[in-house]
Amino acid sequence: MSFVCPLPPIKVFVRAEYLQDHKRGHGQYVEGIWCSVKSIRGEAFRFETYLPEYGALYDKLPISAFAWKESIEDDQPLDVLQIWDCLGYHIEVIEKPLLAGLKASVFCKDRITREGIYMFTLDGAQPDPRIPDFTFTQTPDEHKSYNVIRLDNVQFALQPNNRCQFFDNAFVPQAMKTPDFEGCTRKYSGEDKSKWLLGGDVNFQYETPVR
Repeated sequence: MSFVCPLPPIKVFVRAEYLQDHKRGHGQYVEGIWCSVKSIRGEAFRFETYLPEYGALYDKLPISAFAWKESIEDDQPLDVLQIWDCLGYHIEVIEKPLLAGLKASVFCKDRITREGIYMFTLDGAQPDPRIPDFTFTQTPDEHKSYNVIRLDNVQFALQPNNRCQFFDNAFVPQAMKTPDFEGCTRKYSGEDKSKWLLGGDVNFQYETPVR
């Protein structure tokens, strides 16, 4: 887990205006390959991309700078594609095999549901107990995962679990329920009760007495 993580080498198209500080290049695209991603608390994720035709790396672009082909059909701004900024400085790229390639629905900030395909997830926590945690990455009711979804409108989205549904034809029934879950607000522990007291007992096997 680190501040900068390598990404799967996914081919993308970079909107050229992001390569020109939004001064020119609007409506144009440059082929690229994702290289890495950075997490800075309170900012959007920063993607680094290799641009083969220039032999160049271009860094610090938000998810709104990218498309998976050269024609965005329903252009959405950054605050719709990534509704929450990074919670901390330590992230990891997780490719969840169970969700690989599944169709996904995303309930976006503008209250419109958009369809896409699950790619991978960005998630994080505080990795070093010697460093005070000034973030919310380990707070149950604030922590968020960021699922990377390849949207049908040709953009990419970074959305938390509570705004995504994933559809596996082998498991999902035709009449699906609408989730009505409440957010987790508790930290769970298997050692928060005084039932098992082993400090004065050398028998750590199956006949430890209950006190």
